[in-house]
Order: sequence, then C-alpha cells, then structure tokens
Amino acid sequence: MVDVIVVGAGPGGSACASFLAREGLRVLLVDKATFPRDKPCGDAISGKSAAVLRELGIADAVEERPHAIAEGVLFSGPKGDRVQIPFPKDVDPTGIRNSKRYNYVTAGWVARRLVYDEMLFRHAQSYKTVETLEGFEVKDLLWEGDRVVGVKGADGREIRAKLVVGADGAMSVVAQKVGAFERDHDHWIGAYRVYYEGVTGMTNDIEIHFVEGLIPGYFWIFPLDNGLANVGSGMVETDLQAVDRSGKKKVHLIEDTERIMREHPAFRERFAKAKEVPGSKRGWLLPVGSKRRPLAGEGWMLVGDAGALIDPFSGEGIGNAMVSGRLAAATAAKALAAGDVSKARLLEYEAAVRAELDEELQMSYKLQRLGRSRMLLNFVLRRAAKRPKVRETISSMLADREKKEEFGSVLFYVKLLFM
Repeated sequence: MVDVIVVGAGPGGSACASFLAREGLRVLLVDKATFPRDKPCGDAISGKSAAVLRELGIADAVEERPHAIAEGVLFSGPKGDRVQIPFPKDVDPTGIRNSKRYNYVTAGWVARRLVYDEMLFRHAQSYKTVETLEGFEVKDLLWEGDRVVGVKGADGREIRAKLVVGADGAMSVVAQKVGAFERDHDHWIGAYRVYYEGVTGMTNDIEIHFVEGLIPGYFWIFPLDNGLANVGSGMVETDLQAVDRSGKKKVHLIEDTERIMREHPAFRERFAKAKEVPGSKRGWLLPVGSKRRPLAGEGWMLVGDAGALIDPFSGEGIGNAMVSGRLAAATAAKALAAGDVSKARLLEYEAAVRAELDEELQMSYKLQRLGRSRMLLNFVLRRAAKRPKVRETISSMLADREKKEEFGSVLFYVKLLFM
C-alpha cells in the first residue's frame, strides 16, 4: 500500500505527485500512456502555470526544452479589426498575490505537450517517494463500503492506497466511478488541433481570431518551436450539434477551419505554402468550469480536467490543473497526517479550489457568452485597434484577476466609448 495513488500523469497529476512527495508521502503515479506522449491541446503555458513551476523550482526546465515565447495576444474580429495586446510588464515576479491567489506574469510559453508533460512527469519521477507505472489503464476503483481504497487496472491488477487522486483528464474514469462525471453539452467544448510548418507572419504573440463561420467559437494560431505552429479551433458542444431547418449541421469544425485557412483573405496567403505535420490532427473534448463538479468524497479527489476546471472562454486547462494539483496535495498531506480521509475532511480541498478559481471561471463563462455577440466583438476590437488607452486597459485586465472581472460589467463597455 502507498499513501496516495495519482491516476493520470499530465500537468495536474504530475504536479500533485511532486507536491505530495515534498510532504514526504509515498505516491504511486500511474498513466495509461508511456512517456513521452502527445496530447491534443493549444499548448499554451500561462503565467499561472509558471507560478507553480517556480514553486517546484523547475521554471528553467521549460526554457531548456523546445518552446516559443508568448509575449502577448493578437485578436481579430468578424469585420477584420486586429489588435495586439502585450502582456503587462509590471507583475509580481513570484506570480502569487497575498501568498494565496495565483496572479498572471509578464509572458508565458508555448510548448508541445509531448515535451512539456514529459518534463513534469520526469520531475515527479525524480522524487524518491514517487513510484511511477506507465502503460497502466485504470478501469475501476476498489471500495470498502462507500470509501475508495485503491484502483483496479485493465489487466486485473489491484493496487491499494489510503487516498486516490483522479487526474485522468476529460473522460476521467475516477470521476465516472465516484459519480462525479456529467456530460452537459452546454458546458463542454469540442476542439481540433493540427501542427503546421511554414505558416507565415508568425510572431511572439498567440493569435485568437473570431471568424465568421466559427462564431461563437474561435480560430487560433500559436507559435511553437522550430518554425512550427499550433493551429486549431473550438466551440461549445451545443453549438457544434446545432442543425438548420433541413436537419443539416450548421458547423463542421474541422472542415470549416480548413476552409478558412484556404479561403479567408486574412489567412489564405499565410497558409499557401504551409505543410501539415503528418499525424498531428487531433480532436478532443473539454469539460469547462462553468458548471461545478464534485471534487472530493470518501477517499478521493479530482484535479484538473477530471474536475472540469477548464477555462470556459479560452479553453486553457494546464494552469488550473497544476494549481488544483498543488491544492489537492496540501489537503492530502493534512488529511493523512490526521488519519482522516473522509469526505468531510477532503472537502477542504474543494473549498480551496472554489476560493482560488471560481470567480475567474464564472467571469470566463460570462466572456464566453459575450463572445457570441458579433456586434460586441466588433465594438471592443475596433475601439482597441484605434485607441492606445483601450489596449492598455485590456492589457492590465489580462494581468489582474480583479480587473478582469470588469469585462462582465456593462459599465466597462460604456467606458470604452469615452476612451
């Protein structure tokens, strides 16, 4: 028996295992894949992720591996307005405000999950109290009464632990088995990603484009290492499933995105000589944090995508996965020291996650809904394109979560008229 089994060795699971090991706990970190492995994603590593990396002392490890720098974000709207928003320069370098809440930092990185996840996995593996088991697919949980006491693999092996942490992604087996999984299409996003080489016009900005044919979703182009680009799009599942009066689907995500690359005047020249990296086209689903999911129970906790903690507006989940992994480890250490892994005790973790992330998740949900309005998108981007003061305001809001909440206020849009 070990103290904790962490199911899933992505950013949330590996970060959790590392923080657990720093508390002196015996950890078994399992994953159904063998590292290095790809995972479909936008590959953006936010300032929130950077703050956790610094806590682990491995921020430099990202710089040592293939990556691109993200210094800002380039937005474009349905009418073609384009605005570049730099990430702010005057942010607390520790990335933590009041030692409780994670803040944003000057810049982030863009690194393929093939590279980034292996780095985090190997770091967790480096701790003496962490054992790892690759190629082990969890199919069920072990129970004593209503308490989880371990996992059962697809190969029939049973492994017991005092506590199980589910970090096994969007379709989490742990979440399903404890009854915390829910498939509400209004709160899931369908996404598609492909790597290209030779896309022209690339900079150190991540690009988010609100393009006719993909609204209320968006189209992205993110810079990667060695001249590569991460290209993709995403949309709420309900909108992906919508049909017209004849019963035909209104949106075909992959086909419509590829058509935009070929035909849209803003992109066709950029992709004219670009080549798709073979085997890189992947689709996936994202449960977003606009709808709460139970995060803790008798002998179990959920982190990251397994806990539906993905940002509803950006679709980014790495930062929240790593933050929740850290918070889960802190609660687990206290619970195990007290010999109490009851639901009542582990709900301290859920409370910590809600205090840390809920306001931001709900704000992002408001932004997601605002993004459905072409009129509003055009208005904000046109004002930002013409007025430096508007760009400065948006830049500061990207850095400060309290200021970011103004995006959901009608007063903010009134103010834009006078900037």
